[in-house]
Amino acid sequence: MRTIDLRGRELSPADMLAVVPRAVQARAEALDTAARIVDDVRSRGEEALREQAERFDRVTGHDVRVPAAHLAEAAATVDPTVRAALEAAIGRVRKASAAQVPAPQTTEIGPGARIVQRWQPVGRVGVYIPGGKAPLASSVVMNVVPAQVAGVTSIALASPPQADHDGRIHPTILAAAALLGVDEVYAIGGAGAIGAFAHGVAGLGLDPVDVVSGPGNNYVAAAKRAVAGVVGTDSEAGATEILIVADGDAQPALIAADLISQAEHDEQASAVLVTDSVDLAERVAAEVAGLAGRTRHSERVRAALDGPQSAIVLVDDRAMAVAFSNAYAPEHLELHLADAEQASAAFTSAGAVFVGDQTPVSLGDYMAGSNHVLPTGGQARYASGLGAYTFLRPQQVITYDHAALSAAREGVVALAEAEVLPAHGEAVEARFVEAG
Repeated sequence: MRTIDLRGRELSPADMLAVVPRAVQARAEALDTAARIVDDVRSRGEEALREQAERFDRVTGHDVRVPAAHLAEAAATVDPTVRAALEAAIGRVRKASAAQVPAPQTTEIGPGARIVQRWQPVGRVGVYIPGGKAPLASSVVMNVVPAQVAGVTSIALASPPQADHDGRIHPTILAAAALLGVDEVYAIGGAGAIGAFAHGVAGLGLDPVDVVSGPGNNYVAAAKRAVAGVVGTDSEAGATEILIVADGDAQPALIAADLISQAEHDEQASAVLVTDSVDLAERVAAEVAGLAGRTRHSERVRAALDGPQSAIVLVDDRAMAVAFSNAYAPEHLELHLADAEQASAAFTSAGAVFVGDQTPVSLGDYMAGSNHVLPTGGQARYASGLGAYTFLRPQQVITYDHAALSAAREGVVALAEAEVLPAHGEAVEARFVEAG
């Protein structure tokens, strides 16, 4: 991992953004490629999807729409320990998601005048589940459960066909879908799946969705940007990120383990340590070097850690660490600080904050109850992670009686005249003309 030394520098917010480690070129290239893939699916439907499966997944002749028998078989044969873990995760995420559904609120503006604020679920959701380097069965839980809690009645799921499984979706992903009662499942990967959800594929009986959700690599994130405006999307959850802020008393071995845990996702994964302790930085670097060579996906981990998106950042003090973290706006933020719980309030821009060295990101990936579909690429400065609210639309229902309208009559007419929109005022006045 490279070192970025910010000590002794006065950095404005713009300067801080400029020094944040990002794989900018990879994201730009992904957007161009993803847009072409999405357009191809829009134009040629199933034919384009099958060509993409052969090109990217080395699969031909597979069932693009997954038969019910495949789902039933996966549910029946999944390892009992894995099934129990999935069921426990479902319960935890369902409990946390329920807290994200607001109750309707009624505001009395005046006598006979009220506004009801209610939250309506979207009608149909398309969930994407990565299955390439890591078959993310946990992501089935993280996406489907909040949609169900929100009240979505139509949920379709897509995941890449697997050459190692005769063109089927990974069986653990299928088992998770079956446990949640999702029976509309498609063996489609990457940006093509996002395009299929957005535009529909008539030949497969795949109707367009209202919202697309789910994590993925930079191509999946870029495809969401390409379909924005056609459908709603969750945050562009691209290649994973972890940023750890640590003080001199932190444990280097735990920090190294957590950096590597996210680096194993993808060669484009970002792993960043921010500290004001040179000694800790050196000890973490040594731990990472040793652990990276012993982990199962060592080549992938080394590629991620050696990439421009990963670094050890040296800062002067806590204030600079906070400023850097908030500028970076990581997907996952871990606080390995002696006063982590108290300090957490200052870290305002992060997809999810993991407080203390006993709360690793991998807990959040599976069993914390929080959602692991989170904004990447700095979007946590203005966007949230996935939740039940992702699938809800706030809607205002306005009710005025004649007396209440009369009380507002003069104001409506005055503002309509001021804006040179007299018909607005006339529409109100029409309600006060006595019947002839």
